[in-house]
Amino acid sequence: MEIAPATVLAPMAGITDTVFRRFIREMNGCGLLMTEFTSADGVVRKKDKKAKRFLHFYPDEHPVCSQLFGSNPESLAEAARMVEGFGFDAVDLNLGCPAKKVVKCNGGSGLLRELSVIQRIFESIRAAVTIPFTVKFRAGWNENELVFRELAKMAEGCGLDAVAMHARTREQGYSGQAQWQWIAELKSLVSIPVIGNGDVRSPEDACAMVAETGCDGVMIGRAAASNPWIFRQISQYTATGSYDVASRGDRYGMIRRYFGMLIEEGYPDAIGKMKQFASWFTHGVECGAKLRKVIYEAKSPNEIVEAVDVFFGRLPEDSQSPLDFPPESGDCSAAF
Repeated sequence: MEIAPATVLAPMAGITDTVFRRFIREMNGCGLLMTEFTSADGVVRKKDKKAKRFLHFYPDEHPVCSQLFGSNPESLAEAARMVEGFGFDAVDLNLGCPAKKVVKCNGGSGLLRELSVIQRIFESIRAAVTIPFTVKFRAGWNENELVFRELAKMAEGCGLDAVAMHARTREQGYSGQAQWQWIAELKSLVSIPVIGNGDVRSPEDACAMVAETGCDGVMIGRAAASNPWIFRQISQYTATGSYDVASRGDRYGMIRRYFGMLIEEGYPDAIGKMKQFASWFTHGVECGAKLRKVIYEAKSPNEIVEAVDVFFGRLPEDSQSPLDFPPESGDCSAAF
């Protein structure tokens, strides 16, 4: 499977559901979409509603990869087989999640201390599927227990198609700085594609990572939540050395489109999802704190959409909305 452009939307719990993935696809520039990480045991049980929701996707998401987590080789192999049957283009194994509730079950980065188990998992999944099989991992448990070298060689030896590394340790979580030199070293150790992840917040960062490490692709997570245009901007920057910066009107259209997609999807907690994304989507917007306050206090999705319309000055002329936001470039303290 060729990833073109060579950019990947990182799997993020609570974020990369089908609505957000399709939203990113509409923005253009992302080569591969990934699901939220999904419990292999939940997939195999078949009645797990959360797993079913995580693995729901539409034809316009292709290419799309399902990410699984777990510690049982047989369950992971069966879940991978099912994922292939669902029509996913690839399957990925999560060895990077640092969350305590996942680690204590020996999932995610909790397996980084169990290389023999990982090898059995690699072998089981590889034997179960014909679609591309990849793994995403952290560099190690901590800086004294780095395992990325052994892990990458093991992945290549077991026939995996690519590896992705978040250049931090499990102990770091999301603190400190990603060590890109580990990605460069990883690239020198294996012949399969290497995807770099960690501290890519801009098109300049993405190009710098490729230049400094030689990685074959760049995976972007948190930055995509606040700047969904980042993949398109990377494509522009790579081709021309410059990129478009979203205008206030662009941001309004983006927020309106995403919130509309949530409503169209019949998302079970659309209002909660709107409130979650409001803090990211309005980051850097003048007087955005006032809009976020109204959104957080809203009681319905339609109330949130109306607040967005009023804030950006796009409410129909015949509307009698009681909301009163300051005009663009106005005094934020005057609102409400």
